[in-house]
Amino acid sequence: MEKNRIVVKIGSSSLTNSNGEIDYDKLRDHVAAIAELKKQRREVVLVSSGAVACGFKQMGYTQKPVTLKGRQGAAAVGQGLLMQAYAEALAMHHITPAQLLLTRTDFQSQVSYQNAQQTIEELLERDILPIINENDTVSVKELTFGDNDMLSALVSGLVHANQLIILTDINGLYSANPKKDASAIRFDHLTEITEELLGYATAEGSKMGTGGMQSKLFAAKTAFDLGVKVFIGSGSGKGKLLEILCGDGDGTYIEAAHQQALSSKKQWISLFSESVGAIYIDRGAEEALLEKGKSLLPAGVYLVHGDFEAGDVVEVYRERVLLGKGETLYSAQQLQQAMGKKTQELTQINTVVIHRDRFVATLKEEI
Repeated sequence: MEKNRIVVKIGSSSLTNSNGEIDYDKLRDHVAAIAELKKQRREVVLVSSGAVACGFKQMGYTQKPVTLKGRQGAAAVGQGLLMQAYAEALAMHHITPAQLLLTRTDFQSQVSYQNAQQTIEELLERDILPIINENDTVSVKELTFGDNDMLSALVSGLVHANQLIILTDINGLYSANPKKDASAIRFDHLTEITEELLGYATAEGSKMGTGGMQSKLFAAKTAFDLGVKVFIGSGSGKGKLLEILCGDGDGTYIEAAHQQALSSKKQWISLFSESVGAIYIDRGAEEALLEKGKSLLPAGVYLVHGDFEAGDVVEVYRERVLLGKGETLYSAQQLQQAMGKKTQELTQINTVVIHRDRFVATLKEEI
């Protein structure tokens, strides 16, 4: 049975008032909408901003601090206040929350990536609501994920969500800033995210948030490329999330007619893995990989660069064009001995260099 899994992202401006304090009416409205989803047997993961915005007044600041230490201190104070507010509101609906604080390094490490996925799966199986935020207190860069927009996209791929809902104070994507240009046209439905569309999005965020529509659009493209349907828009009332899922949301829907989700392994290889070598293949191997969906065999390899081990991620080239990257089952030394040989000539146990399930395609000119 297919899982009905939804990732909801709520930004700072949707949780706080103009003074930077938690707006309990807004928060309870979001919680009531999440409770309605769970009543319909949907699995929900919440990605919530708001820690810095909730904590800076308690730190003695009159507005959001601009220094790294100020923002990290405000996040340290505000994260507890934010979770306390969620826990109290969720208790009214008999929902138990769990807090997960992540950084980009948690995605870059394959072990941490798998652990995060397994933790979220366990929580959902136990009917717990995971509430995820970036760990701003220890992040090397300020709000690395861009007000959690990109984090929500990566999480939606990580948990193989059916839908990512990004709630914001603007009802969708426009051809121009609707607050400044009365002729701006809203895009109700999109089947792809083009470079032209990325140029439409404004980089201006609200007073309380740091995201802006550009951040949301880049996040939407990431989720879309991972095979997740996306909604960007606004709403109010306990039925707003159900309305969005039914196609009646006030915003922009982004989905393809036939979207194919990437496996967790391919997601990690594509987005976070570091390539430690390169393999050059002939035209036949390229056709097998890209057009026939087959695995890469030693017979198609004619050049090996780098000193890599079995299990490492390497780039795959056809002449000067980067075709993609994948996890190799051969070390560089083993492959140098096996390359160009047909399967029956091999002495190694593995007859596949890169399995098709461990290869991610991308076309890019070699630098």
